Amino acid sequence: MLMRLGQVGGGKPTFPTASLLQLTIGAFMNSFQGWNIALVEKSLRLGRQARRWSWVKFTAIPVLLSFCLLWSSYISGQAQSNQDDDVIRVDTDLTNLFFIATNKQKAFVTTLAESDLRVTEDGVPQKILTFQRETDRPLAIAFLIDVSISEEHTLPQEKAAARTFIENVLQSGKDQAAIIPFTGAAFLEQGLTRDVLQVYRALEGVEVAMPVYLGSGRPISGIASGPGMKAPPREGTTAIWDAIAVTSSEILARSNEPRSSEQRGGRSARSSNARDEIAGRQNQRRRAIILLTDGQDTTSRVTRSEAIKRALDAETVIYAIGIGDSKYEGVDHDAVNAVATGTGGRAFFPKKETDLKNAFAEIEQELRSQYLIAYSSSNKNRDGGYREMRIEITNPQLQKEQLKLRHRPGYFAKSSPAGSN
Repeated sequence: MLMRLGQVGGGKPTFPTASLLQLTIGAFMNSFQGWNIALVEKSLRLGRQARRWSWVKFTAIPVLLSFCLLWSSYISGQAQSNQDDDVIRVDTDLTNLFFIATNKQKAFVTTLAESDLRVTEDGVPQKILTFQRETDRPLAIAFLIDVSISEEHTLPQEKAAARTFIENVLQSGKDQAAIIPFTGAAFLEQGLTRDVLQVYRALEGVEVAMPVYLGSGRPISGIASGPGMKAPPREGTTAIWDAIAVTSSEILARSNEPRSSEQRGGRSARSSNARDEIAGRQNQRRRAIILLTDGQDTTSRVTRSEAIKRALDAETVIYAIGIGDSKYEGVDHDAVNAVATGTGGRAFFPKKETDLKNAFAEIEQELRSQYLIAYSSSNKNRDGGYREMRIEITNPQLQKEQLKLRHRPGYFAKSSPAGSN
């Protein structure tokens, strides 16, 4: 009988342990109360034991009953927690894929429909669960600013252009920004905040390292060090890939956002997990790094590929602005371009101040002209492998227009926890 009470739809019992214990405690409490009443009545008849049983009735028993109720609630909570954990374990893995479309004139195309295209992963067509034009999604932008000596003459222009971008793009109370200058280490001068004035103050305080960076921001950790590993970079060096890696994983990563109510333990049926996860992701921010650097990395402990992987894991796009003083080593165009395109972003190489302002203006327009596709991969293997993504135009009329679609080229699948099957 207890097993039937604990079963749902003929499956295995969902909480037999809690139910059995609760019924047992209930029976014990009823028996104890009956026994107590009989004893009290007897003590009243005896007279001399009345005070003793009065103490039992009004002091000891309430304490015992409270203990039983608390223990029952604890067991129930544990059972419910286990069920909620099951909900977390079986939820659907969705992949977000942002993209932009431009025509031959390099103008943004904002009229595409879901029926105009298809998505493939490793060559296999995927079922699109949501297709949206993204013009007003909250933003989380990290300004990653190279402050090595090679940026001495260009830093004032960079700061002015960044300030204009902040004024034009960030919506106070909605969007977030962080200010992170870097040399051999990345320094968190301002963590993600909606307070535009705080962002301004942090940006204005960024200065070139001569060779030591004198700002007040704390170094961002997130790269393993120890015996047999590369030592942390010295002051006055430049570690671009390290800075991208820690900014992505420690500042912008999706895991740093509060979990949705479902992930915290709300109940849902397996069939509705995809829909619930889509709804939860509507509040997730569009993450981007605006990287200002000459691309001359000298002391990073992680590779450029690892930096790109961390950005992909954090669903972060990199807009890289290649800028630096020509009297040093100049700008490494290949490195700057590779780190941007590897995440679905763009690289810009301004030659004068107006070019720099135009680069920020194009980033602004692009962030407000994107589409979002979400799908659940048909490949359910949690092997940590790389999955290549492609978006293809299927509308014959649009194929003639030779639209250019830009998006991140792929992602790394989740890995199964150690010891799981």
